Amino acid sequence: MRRYCFVCAVAAVPWLVGCSLLLPPKSEPMTAILNKVPDHVPIRAALPATLLVHLPETSAAYDTTRMAYSVKSYQLAYFRDNQWAGTPAQMIHPLLVRTLQQSGLFRAILSPPESEPASYTLRTEVLELIQDYTASPPVLRLRLRVQLFDASGRSIAGHDIVEHEAMRDALPYAGVLAANDAVANALREITRFVMNSVR
Repeated sequence: MRRYCFVCAVAAVPWLVGCSLLLPPKSEPMTAILNKVPDHVPIRAALPATLLVHLPETSAAYDTTRMAYSVKSYQLAYFRDNQWAGTPAQMIHPLLVRTLQQSGLFRAILSPPESEPASYTLRTEVLELIQDYTASPPVLRLRLRVQLFDASGRSIAGHDIVEHEAMRDALPYAGVLAANDAVANALREITRFVMNSVR
């Protein structure tokens, strides 16, 4: 009897392996990017000053490439089959630098690890980036906090930016499109904030 069981078990191995080979491969998550900058940026004559733009800090829930959504108030979840190409901070930082450069406001825009002393320093925090399906129609919620410091490290201005961008459909990709629009709007607002805060 034991020998019969052993033979059956051995005979079943190729069949199990064959079945596993016939299973469809697990699909890779769809990867999305944030790469939209404003179509029009406020422009001002350049100051004889430099601006250091730090990589944004991010609250723990959004310091990930996982794409966040909500279907219930006070609850947050992540899509299984959709993700970001980088963390929100990694994607937003180069867009912020590019937008500020387009404004022509500063002699130079610096970013770490550049160590040249800067006239001003801009720090940003990503507080929220989420597809909210509790609303109808669903919305993309983006919330940033920006703070500007002078050369001595003294805070001279701060501002919270909130963008609620309506999504065209209740689908993750619609949230990606809305996120790009929200980021572009926020970048324009940050540029105005900096312009109004420097001398």
